[in-house]
Amino acid sequence: MTDTPLKTTPLNAAHRALGARMVGFGGYDMPVQYEGVLAEHRWTREHAGLFDVSHMGQARIAGADAIAQFERFVPGDYAALKAGRQKYSLLLNAEGGIMDDLMAGKPDHDGLYVVVNAGNKDADFAYLEANLSGDAQLVVLSDRALLAIQGPEAAEVMAAHEPVLAEMAFMDCARLMLFGVDCFISRSGYTGEDGYEISVPNADAERIWNTLLEDARVKPIGLGARDSLRLEAGLPLHGHDIDATTSPVEGALTFALSKSRKEAGDFNGAARIATETADGPPRVRVGLIVKEGAPAREGAGIADLEGTVIGTVTSGGPSPTLGRNIAMGYVPPSHAALGTDLQVIVRGKPAAAEVVAMPFVAQRYHRKPKS
Repeated sequence: MTDTPLKTTPLNAAHRALGARMVGFGGYDMPVQYEGVLAEHRWTREHAGLFDVSHMGQARIAGADAIAQFERFVPGDYAALKAGRQKYSLLLNAEGGIMDDLMAGKPDHDGLYVVVNAGNKDADFAYLEANLSGDAQLVVLSDRALLAIQGPEAAEVMAAHEPVLAEMAFMDCARLMLFGVDCFISRSGYTGEDGYEISVPNADAERIWNTLLEDARVKPIGLGARDSLRLEAGLPLHGHDIDATTSPVEGALTFALSKSRKEAGDFNGAARIATETADGPPRVRVGLIVKEGAPAREGAGIADLEGTVIGTVTSGGPSPTLGRNIAMGYVPPSHAALGTDLQVIVRGKPAAAEVVAMPFVAQRYHRKPKS
């Protein structure tokens, strides 16, 4: 427990006016649910859910050396990234552990726009500020809120306000005037659904939030459904499924390792990543279907069929879409093959589980057609 008061986002009063149940998360007073997690989860899968993610950290990295300096700490190829595009990456420490996962892109021609996790943002920004050198400056955007609209009707909702947004594809980003203010917007999110993340000035956040909620296709969604949605999408939560001890290889995040960067080996932790890529990691993140009993929550043991505990569940719960209990966790590579029968230890009792592919529910990002 801590006596430190919770911080608030610019939408705190709006959440309370809607009757949200509020909880502490990442140091902020945040809405966990409005109508209920199950209803909000299903609404997002079927229509459009609106999330307040203003607790996340937003920053610019500017200057002639911005990208070269940023690439010292991430394994993604940002030098080759085209203007108007962003990508997911990992902020790595010297040992190759994941200090945070993040989004970084080029919405305009002024370096990079970066979004990091709420609970890590102070440490992330302090680390970057202390280690960036040359002509590279970190500019923390504490004057901006962040909204996410997610679901199969999100694009139609947003196109009604700005038709050009319908032309964006997954991981496109732009800086433009929207709702009468200067915004950063990307076609992305962390639910597995199509949608957008919109960075807006703090002073305009509540007006824009309420404007979006005037559309009957849009409902406010809390952190409870955000968590169940990202779990179904097989997306890791930092501090739970990945942390500063986890490598990208262990975390099954090798898609974030650019081939050219791995070959160059010029970023934090490159030696560990090269070794684990060649020889295999000591553990790996897997998806599990829990075939019986109660959900396996974070901290539950994962055992082989002889009952020997070989790993730990890092996220787990019911899947509203599948009607089954699902989980993510770490096991040795010898037990990570799809179809491997395992057990999870729930309330001291073993329950049958099976290693399955992730995502558990198919992601529905709006990708550009392959030419």
